[in-house]
Amino acid sequence: MGLSKSSVETLIDLVEIKLSCVEVYDRDDSRELLNLQRCKDELSVLAGRAQTAPSEIVALRPRGRRRGRRPSA
Repeated sequence: MGLSKSSVETLIDLVEIKLSCVEVYDRDDSRELLNLQRCKDELSVLAGRAQTAPSEIVALRPRGRRRGRRPSA
C-alpha cells in the first residue's frame, strides 16, 4: 500500500509542526528531535523534494538551567 503525494505532504506538515513545538531539556527530548527530523527527511524523499544533504539539527538549551557540578570555591 502506497501513500498519495497529498498524504505525504500532510504528514510532512504535521512533523514540521511537531518539530517547532519540541523543547529539548534532556536526552529523551534530543532523541525525539532527531527521530522527527529523520522522519521528515524520509517523507521528503517520498514526496520527491529531498535535499542533497540532511538538515542539521541544533538543540538549544533554555537559559538559566545548568547541568553538572558547581565550581569549587
